[in-house]
Amino acid sequence: MSPSAPASLQEKYHHIAIEQAAQQFWETTAAFKAVEDTTKPKYYCLSMFPYPSGKLHMGHVRNYTIGDVLTRFHKMRGYNVMQPMGWDAFGLPAENAAIANKVPPAKWTYDNIEYMKGQLKSLGFAIDWSRELATCKPDYYKWNQWLFLRMLEKGIAYKKTQTVNWDPVDQTVLANEQVIDGRGWRTGAVVEKREIPGYYLAITQYAEELLGDLDTLDQWPERVRLMQANWIGKSTGVRFAFPHEIKDDSGALINDGKLWVFTTRADTIMGVTFCAVAAEHPLATHAAKNNPELAAFIPSARAAR
Repeated sequence: MSPSAPASLQEKYHHIAIEQAAQQFWETTAAFKAVEDTTKPKYYCLSMFPYPSGKLHMGHVRNYTIGDVLTRFHKMRGYNVMQPMGWDAFGLPAENAAIANKVPPAKWTYDNIEYMKGQLKSLGFAIDWSRELATCKPDYYKWNQWLFLRMLEKGIAYKKTQTVNWDPVDQTVLANEQVIDGRGWRTGAVVEKREIPGYYLAITQYAEELLGDLDTLDQWPERVRLMQANWIGKSTGVRFAFPHEIKDDSGALINDGKLWVFTTRADTIMGVTFCAVAAEHPLATHAAKNNPELAAFIPSARAAR
């Protein structure tokens, strides 16, 4: 220390003592509690909820630091800011983790939440903890159920049987993005193809509206808007059927004697030389009954996707 420096100046930054004092002051004064104030512009900063796996990792720190910087920046600019926090705590991963650790799922989940909450608080984020929620609590998921029932009544949600990616370890369905080289992203298990009934959302009913509104998001980067447009995936074409007379053992036509296809090039239909069907298609299953080579190929085709 320089002889001319004030006696109170410390050579080292004692982060634990200083940060605890600051955080205690923020908590005592409710510095980050969001209250109604119509005199200020509003800013809502919501980062994706963490899954309470047990401990934070650097990915969590990076993600919530970005949100916290935005929160503090807008607060300093005079905005009325709200940054809440919640826990993505409902689902099979929590149950499977609890089984593996031989503890009840509720205890496993809530213990993890408390530990991770302590870690987040130690980072000093400007979070309004009075608005904390956990998706595994009935007072939260009852609204998911309410919303789903309204969608079911309107026909937006519907039930049908479809071929899905099945993780035999987690015992759950995986999205295509969760299958990496034919294996489940979490367990590493070889993914199976299964036909099971499930509920689906008719989002294609809103494709035009979603695509049109992308043009109003002028603050979004162009690459993000393009990514969203590709995800919506509107494709203009025609759906038609090739008739066939292939029958099952009872003599009934399979698929009512129609092989439905979709093409964006209706002008090329007259030049079609063959049709390929998926390994799960009823025509493939029927053809494999008397074709050992095809019967052996179908399981390998399913596993390769």
